Amino acid sequence: MLFIFFLVPFLSLAQGRQITLVIDPGHGGNDPGHLSEDRNHLPEKDLNLKIAKYLGNYIERYMQNVKVIYTRTTDTYPSLDERVAVANKNNADYFLSIHCNGNDRQGARGTESHVHAMSLEKSVQLARNIEEQFSKRAGRKSRGVKDERDLQHSLQVLKYTNMPSVLVECGFVTNRREAEFLNSTYGQEIIASAIFRAFRGTLESNYPDIAFRRTTSSANSSASTSSAFGIQIASSKAPIATDDSYFKKAKLTIERKELNTKSPYKYIYIAGRFASKAEANEALSQIRKRGFKDAFVVAL
Repeated sequence: MLFIFFLVPFLSLAQGRQITLVIDPGHGGNDPGHLSEDRNHLPEKDLNLKIAKYLGNYIERYMQNVKVIYTRTTDTYPSLDERVAVANKNNADYFLSIHCNGNDRQGARGTESHVHAMSLEKSVQLARNIEEQFSKRAGRKSRGVKDERDLQHSLQVLKYTNMPSVLVECGFVTNRREAEFLNSTYGQEIIASAIFRAFRGTLESNYPDIAFRRTTSSANSSASTSSAFGIQIASSKAPIATDDSYFKKAKLTIERKELNTKSPYKYIYIAGRFASKAEANEALSQIRKRGFKDAFVVAL
């Protein structure tokens, strides 16, 4: 009986523990970050902030026992020292810095997650989970987890934060197709959703005694749960008829959707409708063989 008496208070304390996450939208203010060649596209700093806010909103909506703190919520520029200080002074449990990549080679594409060193197991765990979700959830090409040896220099926000820290590169704004994706509402939401799922899974693995999912919500994810999936094969500035000869080689029914985006590429084209993501992924390999090499699976 004594064992039960002491166990109950212990469980109550565990359930009452709160995990603090600092979300750092990179750049801001006079520092725009990387820029797309398309002047209608947002600069990196704005994309970082949008994705960061989607991420924070998903966590606050679908999780409990997690406190979210931002290093910035508007178009301002906190110094690198200030960003580190926000995390350390709040005794954060995790730090996530959100960025988009750039390269002189316009063909460079894919996501990356950076840690200070591969010896930092908890940072690497979160980074690997994020890259896995980028690939599986968001259909992105993952370039893997990297550390200071890959960059050949250290990143201040990773080196001096006192908690597991990851800097995420969500794609290349210098790649036309990825810039279009990142400038779309869907792209921002699905990227944030992937990070959210990785973060939630990491917490549930590391803190099995804390209930993180809100019991008041039937939703299990940050994005709307879909019972159908399709394959995005193209985008365009002006609407193109779905029976256009270009789409015929897909050999699937084509659906056109108009996006709420500042990008001039307001229309996307979805091939097929599948009951499961597994079915969509199976069809994806065939679609790519038919000439749509940059196609990817999307939730409908």
